Amino acid sequence: MIIKSIELNQFRNYENVLVNFDDGVNILYGDNAQGKTNILEAIYIFGTSKSHRHSKDKEIIRFDQEEAHARSLFEKNGVDYQIDIQLRKEKSKGIAINGVKLKKAAELLGIANIIIFSPEDLSIIKNGPAEKRRFVDSELCQLDKVYLYNLTNYNKIVNQRNDLLKDILFHPELKETLDVWDDQLVSLGKKIIGRRAVFVNELNNIISYIHNSLSGGKENLMIRYDPNVKIEDYEEKIKRNREKDIKYKLTSVGPHRDDFIFYINKMDIKKYGSQGQQRTAALSLKLSEIELIKTIVGTTPILLLDDVLSELDTNRQNFLLSFIGDIQTIVTCTGLDEFINSRIKIDKIFKVCDGTVVCEN
Repeated sequence: MIIKSIELNQFRNYENVLVNFDDGVNILYGDNAQGKTNILEAIYIFGTSKSHRHSKDKEIIRFDQEEAHARSLFEKNGVDYQIDIQLRKEKSKGIAINGVKLKKAAELLGIANIIIFSPEDLSIIKNGPAEKRRFVDSELCQLDKVYLYNLTNYNKIVNQRNDLLKDILFHPELKETLDVWDDQLVSLGKKIIGRRAVFVNELNNIISYIHNSLSGGKENLMIRYDPNVKIEDYEEKIKRNREKDIKYKLTSVGPHRDDFIFYINKMDIKKYGSQGQQRTAALSLKLSEIELIKTIVGTTPILLLDDVLSELDTNRQNFLLSFIGDIQTIVTCTGLDEFINSRIKIDKIFKVCDGTVVCEN
């Protein structure tokens, strides 16, 4: 799959810009704070409806403007998709595919498969459970519409149950209604736990080979799924924790509290691994995403590299670049020397300066 073009209006620091990409390696270079990452952010939104920076829509709209517009043209398996997105400060975003408006932003997921790798991702291994869950959910929602549906509804029920727990303090009689919410929570939660377990197994089959190659055969990487509750214990545990939940006004049991542990040679690398080992594991994780999409979706994803090569040593740079192959890749950097020295074939070069993008070849 490839992205052919992107057009932005009142998006971040861009008043109006049109960029036509090559289906190979595209370089966006320029000084910091000129708008390079904003281009990648827009592309990521076309794939997921959300910013990889976790920004709100109103933060993406250009200063002193009420709306921002973004349009892109993708090609997937020989079929063209035009995606239009309208961001509004006071309303939810509007999305259309080939001129047909979507009822929900979630319907966009799965059209464009996009992987972004930024310096922040190098910390995913040592970050807390929430960051790891976000990674797993982001990937699974692009790959599995059923999982997206289950997760969306599960999160809604968790929020509604938490609101009910707060209300019980003032209206004790509402405690009787918890059974209804708990039944829904357990039903959806079991499906999420089961799918996450399958996903981790799929990921382990790929990541072990990649990391072993990346470490020169010295290290074996494995991910262990650490669910907050086992499927067979779910009903009993949520009932056992009911009084605790009422006291603290929060749902304490369920997959919204899951964790994922990374091991190198059976050692927890969050606790005992070096920074180099953690970075190598993060790189293996991102490369495994590429292979997983190829296997499950049957197409190559679009790879976005946001100034990440400057954070990697030469060996890791070369291993990452060797994976690009036939994948359309869009890279941001401050200069071109590192790419020339790495002998990467560059198909298109853009200079980004103060909200303008100029093609130089």
